[in-house]
Amino acid sequence: MGEKTEFEPGDKAPNPGIYTEVGEARSFHTQIQNPKRVELKRGETFPKTTNKDRKWKKAEKARVH
Repeated sequence: MGEKTEFEPGDKAPNPGIYTEVGEARSFHTQIQNPKRVELKRGETFPKTTNKDRKWKKAEKARVH
């Protein structure tokens, strides 16, 4: 079983980092405007999202080749 990538409000952060809100549908047509972003340390609790259909996901870092 892999590592969880999306988190509900109240879950604990598995690793330190910046997390951003994502919508239920991952289509570019329904992208969230001005999503919340939070910086959490390992073990800190995820705050409430803007609405009940959103979750938290770790912000991806740009890859440099």
